[in-house]
Amino acid sequence: QVQLVESGGGLVQPGGSLRLSCAASGFTLDYYAIGWFRQAPGKEREGVLCISSSDQSTYYTDSVKGRFTISRDNAKNTVYLQMNSLKPEDTAVYYCAAARVGVCGGHMYYWGKGTLVTVSS
Repeated sequence: QVQLVESGGGLVQPGGSLRLSCAASGFTLDYYAIGWFRQAPGKEREGVLCISSSDQSTYYTDSVKGRFTISRDNAKNTVYLQMNSLKPEDTAVYYCAAARVGVCGGHMYYWGKGTLVTVSS
């Protein structure tokens, strides 16, 4: 019943933009922190951005500062990742995950299955 589904991935040229969505079902997103993570080919999964239940954002990596932003729409039970000025090194499978405690340092209990973002010229 509990589910997170990512969408919005695809192929984009360097310098382009994508908006990823993380839609929750089976639970109310309002009380959770939602984090975006990514895994590039041949590399370990890394954190990207997180938004707490109080709407505070946390950057897990400096490499996306000034380019990526996170937001939430509780009415739609959805969190978004806006990605601008994309670089080839942003190519990865992007996952969203939810922490019950509502803070970005909390354990991510629920995970989506990911959406592929490919940045290539």
